[in-house]
Amino acid sequence: MIKLKSLTKVYLTEEVETTALNNITLEVKEGEYVAIMGPSGCGKSTLLNILGMIDKPTSGEFYFYEEEVSKYSERQRANLRKNNIGFVFQSFNLIDELTVYENIELPLLYLGYSSAERKKRVSEAMETMEIIARKNHFPQQLSGGQQQRVAVARAVVARPKLILADEPTGNLDSAHGEEVMKILSELHENGTTIVMVTHSPAYAEYSQRIVHLFDGHVVSENIQKEFRI
Repeated sequence: MIKLKSLTKVYLTEEVETTALNNITLEVKEGEYVAIMGPSGCGKSTLLNILGMIDKPTSGEFYFYEEEVSKYSERQRANLRKNNIGFVFQSFNLIDELTVYENIELPLLYLGYSSAERKKRVSEAMETMEIIARKNHFPQQLSGGQQQRVAVARAVVARPKLILADEPTGNLDSAHGEEVMKILSELHENGTTIVMVTHSPAYAEYSQRIVHLFDGHVVSENIQKEFRI
């Protein structure tokens, strides 16, 4: 699904040049569950932003389903992203003025789904995440765990091929964190490819492979479980 070759990301300001990713070579197979670990500032979120086509590399190659996308324009990246990738963030990123139902529905509106199809998919996502009773609530009326369930439902409602999770348990207590990890595991068991950034060794254990970053380099990879296509 994903292949990175000698990928580098450099941020430039008037005074300083910062290399966030340095010569990264990495593959993620379709259906795999990969955790990315490393200290703060090592390039984890930068890597996730490039995988999610929010940002683009300074140099190197990025293949998505064998299509080289590193030089794509912002519009080309956006079109590829919205049809293939779902995001789960540490800070939930829900829209306070929208209800649970409306937050989950949003990606489907962008993709132009019919009203009937939107209703069907949103209802299925809410049932899967066990939040259908909260459909008319607003985010500030929910607990942290409930908000993250809404965020996961929004990420999966368009049935993306890839879920990118950036510290998805970072703002949750341990009980709600375990809930979110079990949900991600269930999505993976149903065929979704997952790449997750985490600081937690315990949560990284849910993955099949752990990639360790340090100072923008991949320094090691640990296979947790055998991968089968």
